[in-house]
Amino acid sequence: MIDSLLRSIAPYLAYVYMTLVGRTCRFRWEGMEHPEALRKRGVNFIYAFWHNRQLLFSYTHRDAGVSILVSRSRDGELIAKAMELSRIDAVRGSSSRGATAAARELLDLATSGKPVGITPDGPKGPAGVVKPGVLYLALKTGLPILPISNATSRKVVFQKSWDRFQMPLPFARCCIVHGAPIHVSREDDLGKKGAQLSAALDTITAEAERRVGNSAQPREAAR
Repeated sequence: MIDSLLRSIAPYLAYVYMTLVGRTCRFRWEGMEHPEALRKRGVNFIYAFWHNRQLLFSYTHRDAGVSILVSRSRDGELIAKAMELSRIDAVRGSSSRGATAAARELLDLATSGKPVGITPDGPKGPAGVVKPGVLYLALKTGLPILPISNATSRKVVFQKSWDRFQMPLPFARCCIVHGAPIHVSREDDLGKKGAQLSAALDTITAEAERRVGNSAQPREAAR
């Protein structure tokens, strides 16, 4: 009963906490020319970001009209509720549960002009390894993938989680970095495109860390 109560209030606590974080932190945005150029051309895009960096985006992308892929697990249910409070839509599904329905919903949303987001190494890893889902979505829709990452100067890192999940702390310096769009065509080798996306995410993550005064950690250390 206590566990059920805690799980029911957890999304509200997360929302209040991230509101506190967002209102006390100093934000810096880099690479904004990439999404702005796409928007000026009327081109929609697919956000891609590492799983362990997602919490800060629940504040920075409130009311941004983005739909994010979230697993159908119990933890996914908590994340989806917290996102709902943050005015971010959740598309429920993963490679193991609800994959077909989620892919169809993401495809419909993306082609209708609504930005969607995927953690290409989620929901269970391996950390920093791009799975093919985001590449197939880009191929089917013809939309570019927009890499995005963030870093904070003050955070808690959950060392025992599979991706060393990061929780930002209040009164931190925060930086959000966009990378250049990545296009996927039928002529492309998806393995190479996955490696390109992985490298792009690692590069902008390192840049975000540098901007807030942290020394960037190699991706292998997070596995």
